[in-house]
Amino acid sequence: MKNLREDIRNIAIIAHVDHGKTTLVDQLLKQSGTFRVNEHVEERVMDSNDIERERGITILAKNTAVHYKGTKINILDTPGHADFGGEVERIMKMVDGVLLVVDAFEGCMPQTRFVLKKALEQKLTPIVVVNKIDKDSARPLEVVDEVLDLFIELGADEEQLEFPVVYASAVNGTASLDPDPAKQENNMQCLFDTIIDHIPAPVDNSDEPLQFQVTMLDYNEYVGRIGIGRIFRGTIHVGQSVALMKLDGSVKQYRVTKLLGYSGLKREEIQSASAGDIVAVSGMDDINVGETVCDINHQEALPPLRIDEPTLQMTFLVNDSPFAGREGKFVTARKLEERLKQQLETDVSLRVEDTDSPDAWIVSGRGELHLSILIENMRREGYELQVSKPKVIIKEIDGVKCEPVERVQVDVPEEYVGAVIESLGNRKGEMVDMINNGNGQTRLIFMVPSRGLIGYTTEFMSITKGYGIINHSFDSYQPVVPGRVGGRHNGALVSMETGKATTYGMMQIEDRGTLFVEPGTDIYEGMIVGENSRENDLAVNITKQKQKTNIRSATKDQTAVIKKPRLLTLEEALEFLNDDEYLEVTPQSIRLRKQILNKSEREKLAKKQKYAEQE
Repeated sequence: MKNLREDIRNIAIIAHVDHGKTTLVDQLLKQSGTFRVNEHVEERVMDSNDIERERGITILAKNTAVHYKGTKINILDTPGHADFGGEVERIMKMVDGVLLVVDAFEGCMPQTRFVLKKALEQKLTPIVVVNKIDKDSARPLEVVDEVLDLFIELGADEEQLEFPVVYASAVNGTASLDPDPAKQENNMQCLFDTIIDHIPAPVDNSDEPLQFQVTMLDYNEYVGRIGIGRIFRGTIHVGQSVALMKLDGSVKQYRVTKLLGYSGLKREEIQSASAGDIVAVSGMDDINVGETVCDINHQEALPPLRIDEPTLQMTFLVNDSPFAGREGKFVTARKLEERLKQQLETDVSLRVEDTDSPDAWIVSGRGELHLSILIENMRREGYELQVSKPKVIIKEIDGVKCEPVERVQVDVPEEYVGAVIESLGNRKGEMVDMINNGNGQTRLIFMVPSRGLIGYTTEFMSITKGYGIINHSFDSYQPVVPGRVGGRHNGALVSMETGKATTYGMMQIEDRGTLFVEPGTDIYEGMIVGENSRENDLAVNITKQKQKTNIRSATKDQTAVIKKPRLLTLEEALEFLNDDEYLEVTPQSIRLRKQILNKSEREKLAKKQKYAEQE
């Protein structure tokens, strides 16, 4: 019988976006006495960066630790979006069990499926937490049945199917083992007890040679790279000489200069740690995710971590528009390259490749959200850049060209079902299931090529008048579907002059389509100022001034009124892009533009391409 470390439990919290993981962690931290009584604690304290707080999503996996009745519970909060699936997969290697959080109304969603599949593959012990039990529309017992069906569908073994269920309201900090909302206890004690009773304690093999695997990276200006991971065997202490087993098979020797343990939200310097502990180690300047730190005399590497490959790529370029360098602090190719390489230090799912041009790089990621958050972070840090339209990555599998396909779940009121089926059908989507929820809502499940989903969100929102909910996650690579899939149907309104947008100029062209700029905006030739209501691009003069005359008009006192322009967010602008366009991103502005700014040059190129196609 192996000895166990009963004083430790390692768990990950997994769930679909917005089902309340981070709020639940807040409560576990508060109720375990981690904070002082008078300490001010923000909500969703684990979502520490600005974008996470603004959007209410978790982007990076984070770890924390709470103490309960003499047991240290290491909790890893994971992202719910499939774009950050690389984070979720690695976390599964560090823990012995998972808390699967499911919304008491929404039930199982695409990401619930995605994260649970990863947990079951690692043979982890699950606890199901049915959250938001205080909602009027909560249906806890049906949701538990749905979860059970999902476990069976994903091939869970008998032990995993015997999962305990805790009913909770993370917002109110209450929980109970009874599905009746009226029987909620005013604390989360039953959840803590369930964790200690059901999640296996790590094996205590601290007397054996050291094995520590890096699953996350951090970076600090003072100590450089920090490897975060779990000790699977043995002990580690400050000053110890260790062997780093690199992914390419080479071995390097280092000394451990610093060792950090977790308590609440703080990292604390510690002198040593042993099997089962989750720690951060510094002193190894080129440590990478998946590498093993081990005893110099017993060099055994743990199996490398499998990280999902990128599915989407776009070109990042130095900004060369007429307004380049006006607003940004970092505008040169050297600064851009440094920043992209720095991102690789901590983001394992990202790839950056050089191109023939010294001013452009191909950046590959896990999805539109993954790449748009990188762009948003860069512009907030003062970078100026341009990006091209996102493209899916085609892979060759057994001699067949394959493309990424996503599992899409749509919840819509019944009257929009036909329109949604038609629109996804046009994007080569295949419907695999249709469930009528009985409350006027219908759930549709499709398999759609990823390229068919680029730019689909805006169309979906207008079809369903904003009442639809769409979620999708990567499913698999399938043979490429021939023909054009998705893309923009309408042309662009392109400025043919440089100057400021005028109300008069806008009034002349507003019936031609939808404008994206406000009066007074600086405009340059070749900049896209709106969407045409027809399929072709249209050159317009939005900077036109009204001719002054000495003739008085009878309607002179009537003020000019124009329609409210549609100001695009970063994601909407990325969705709008066509193959011959760039998105210019600066700390203050996002501007859409044609790659070739001059109208006559664009027309010449279009003619050339037409002749080439005819030949």
